[in-house]
Amino acid sequence: MRTQHTAHSLPAFPVYSSAFVSPNELVLGGGGGQSKTGIKNKLRLYHVESDKKLDLLDEFELASGEDAPMSMAAHPSRMEIVGGINSSEVALKSGPNQNCRAFSVKDQKILPPRTRSTLQLTGDDDDFQKVTVFSPDGTFLAVGGTHDLSLLHYPTMYSAASSIHLDKGEIYDVAFSSKTIVVVTTVNLLVYALPPEEISGKKKAKISDLELLRTVDRPTLPGKDISSSFRAGRFHPSDENVMFTVSNTIPPRTRTKSSPRRAFVCRWDTQTWTVTKTRQISDRGVTCFDITPDGKLLAFGSSDLTVGILDSQSLAPLLTILKAHEFPPTTLRFSPTSNLLVSGSADNTVRMVSVPTNLGDTSWGTWLLIIVALLVALFAALAQQWYHVL
Repeated sequence: MRTQHTAHSLPAFPVYSSAFVSPNELVLGGGGGQSKTGIKNKLRLYHVESDKKLDLLDEFELASGEDAPMSMAAHPSRMEIVGGINSSEVALKSGPNQNCRAFSVKDQKILPPRTRSTLQLTGDDDDFQKVTVFSPDGTFLAVGGTHDLSLLHYPTMYSAASSIHLDKGEIYDVAFSSKTIVVVTTVNLLVYALPPEEISGKKKAKISDLELLRTVDRPTLPGKDISSSFRAGRFHPSDENVMFTVSNTIPPRTRTKSSPRRAFVCRWDTQTWTVTKTRQISDRGVTCFDITPDGKLLAFGSSDLTVGILDSQSLAPLLTILKAHEFPPTTLRFSPTSNLLVSGSADNTVRMVSVPTNLGDTSWGTWLLIIVALLVALFAALAQQWYHVL
């Protein structure tokens, strides 16, 4: 299906993260990172209405030497976002890394943040907060680097449990249900029980380890690839018995430059943790993934520069935008009303996609019309043959 989509150039602003704080207010995070490129690291607030409208309202410039906002999440009910931003090398010499930062948006302005340290950086450590995810009700916040994940109460940002440290694999995503938190690592899914909600609100409240309920291995995927790694995961917003994961395959060591690094999306039954549907969505690795708030559509960005939308029930492709960016997409977000999709890239662009309200319905309706037309033609042919026989 064809739809309206528009690329917006943002000179000297490589985009790495994004979040909607309201249906018409979008925050983008980006910049040149800690490298001495001269490109400032910033948060920018935009007003959006359609794929063609992206108006800058405010920007918050980070201190010199701080990293770009590499991950971001919006609170489900507050006008607040949390981003992952490493402190500067100068600041690290005198204190801990203030990587977890909570910003408020008020009167079309981004206000200075509250901060929390969850990643300790030492020496040549180049870790960063690549995962920032709120629970559906906004009472918990998960923030993680490559091997360490912290679960925090929100808005206090006090620890809700002991930090998780991985000895095997890397953390790529986190998904919440009402009772569990699923840590998506390259090698497996770690399903933990959520702790009781914060009662006392005291900073020094006793915390304990999260209870590991289940370890889910990587699924068997079609084809001759030796292995795969999880890249992203999302629960269905209105059905916790359904979860979606994206896996990128790992070609054999004997692969050539043209060997595909395929990507698959899987639909899981979380009562049994079995895969109920699988579909290949790209011949290259997926870099970002999202689901609409109404749970009807899935979106992905691929290293082949493609942005695509799928039907969440059938996993059938509904929309594909080829060469959406010059570089692979780094971030992908649906708006709270599910009518806009935003993808960003380090190529200094964002692409705004208008999502028709009947996108999935149109697809099924079209197929139904085709089937009906084929049946009518078949019956007409049979009737004509019967007429000649008589």
